[in-house]
Amino acid sequence: MKIVTTPMCEEVVRLAGINDYVVNKHPKKEDGDLAILLSESKVDMDSLPIKLNTPSQIFESIKKVSKIAQCELSDEDILVFFSEYKLSKKYLNSNFKRDIKVKVYSEFLKDIAVDMGFDISQKDFNYVIYPDYLKNKVLESENLIEIPSHGDISRNPFERVEVRYAILENLI
Repeated sequence: MKIVTTPMCEEVVRLAGINDYVVNKHPKKEDGDLAILLSESKVDMDSLPIKLNTPSQIFESIKKVSKIAQCELSDEDILVFFSEYKLSKKYLNSNFKRDIKVKVYSEFLKDIAVDMGFDISQKDFNYVIYPDYLKNKVLESENLIEIPSHGDISRNPFERVEVRYAILENLI
């Protein structure tokens, strides 16, 4: 089976044990038999959508992709990948609850905010969290927290978590 993946998913594909794959930002049928890509992406071929916004999503995605690689990794094998990433490790199996209400402008940031224990609210919120690509759509003018999205951040999902979670940890 010929695998194609997007740049944002390549690290998970590699960690899951797939060595023979093609990277294409916009996978097409001619690129391969199966596309491994972010869940919000749409392609005209068989695909395995994964989520990489939170440490637990990264963990589950590595597990899911390793099954395709036919070298299903154990939980202990996957935990090794988290060892160098302090915030990824901290929030992997967390049940934090914070008394901070946030308004969130995107689905991927809702995943992160919930994972970090923030309370999502459309009114009476303490902060507004939005992705950089929606900067011009934010209606509020105070307590704004801009989070880098895909364009200005590492393709490595662990490094993305570290940057995004560090920004939000400053609210605590």
